[in-house]
Amino acid sequence: MDHYRNKIALVTGGASGIGRGLTEALARRGATVVCADINADGAQKTVSSIQRGRGSARAARLDVTREDEVNRIVDETVARYGRLDFMFNNAGIGIGGEFRDTTTEHWRRIIQVNLWGAIYGTTAAYRVMIRQGFGSIVNMASIAGLLPVPTLAAYAAVKHAVVGLSISIRPEAADLGVRVCVVCPGAVDTGLFKTTPILGADKEGLLERFPFVMDVETAVPKILRGVRRNKAVIVFPLSNCLLWRFYRMWPAAVAPLSLKMVRDFRKFRKEDAKT
Repeated sequence: MDHYRNKIALVTGGASGIGRGLTEALARRGATVVCADINADGAQKTVSSIQRGRGSARAARLDVTREDEVNRIVDETVARYGRLDFMFNNAGIGIGGEFRDTTTEHWRRIIQVNLWGAIYGTTAAYRVMIRQGFGSIVNMASIAGLLPVPTLAAYAAVKHAVVGLSISIRPEAADLGVRVCVVCPGAVDTGLFKTTPILGADKEGLLERFPFVMDVETAVPKILRGVRRNKAVIVFPLSNCLLWRFYRMWPAAVAPLSLKMVRDFRKFRKEDAKT
């Protein structure tokens, strides 16, 4: 029997990208999915597509920066279906650029969405799953949560925090019957980069050279397989796994690559941003 059949899953950021891919894939595997997103119309489009394929899903508007809204949607899901088997804390935003161009407001916003969103989702689901004695919490991070990524300092910082949150509570949760995984993919072509502000640089020029390594359709099965196997940290593709292991053994060896990333980025720095 499929690991996800007849299970109840809640996916934040389900209107697009990996969130939409997860929502659709879970429904195909027989799960009932709550597709939550601040983009209510987008969430409904995802659900309508699933329902046309005779899958089970419903849409809900959710701002993950609002703790009360996160608590409400988790409680409503449990009240409607009797339990919560999977919580995918996937909602997130991006921001790129050098640290010198990043304001405290930029930092505040990405922390609110990417970190507090994960904390609120984890806290709400954990409370329910402890009471149930089972369940899986899946937090979406990035390879930027495992490695230094210059020109993405704010994004990398919050993703490092999500990794730290997940692997730190994992032993606590396991002793209570709850699983916690964190997902650290490489560059997946989700559309996020098109909406991500790039501070002080020519965004179009950078995107033309950006090496997306896989599409959503390739990434989602890897995530679901890792969750099914209860892997603590789900890293892909293989090249990123190897780079992560190499960095853990020999951090200094990655410094030249990091410096190259900085210098390549600065080739696209706007004249009026130079200081």
